[in-house]
Amino acid sequence: MKKLSRKAFEPLDQEEKNLIESIEREEWRSVKNIKREKEKAIAAARNTLKKDKRINLRFTQKDYRQIQIKAIEEGIPYQTLISSIVHKYLNGSLGLTQK
Repeated sequence: MKKLSRKAFEPLDQEEKNLIESIEREEWRSVKNIKREKEKAIAAARNTLKKDKRINLRFTQKDYRQIQIKAIEEGIPYQTLISSIVHKYLNGSLGLTQK
């Protein structure tokens, strides 16, 4: 496999640097059926992003307004903001704090 020129591409972070070094060490192999693997990856992505469940939430008027304001500041619908907060919490990138 042809080595990448370090001058042509400078990695953005350590993860990219590790990936480039892995490629240069020829640790990667082509898959036998690229079409099938691509279809599997697309199906997995669709299932990951599919939002097919609805819930009803009750908020105080104050909390509801604050959520709407934050969503406007972020430039996204408030439902998307709430979904993002829940997703981040469940994946451990957002924790609960007490004041």
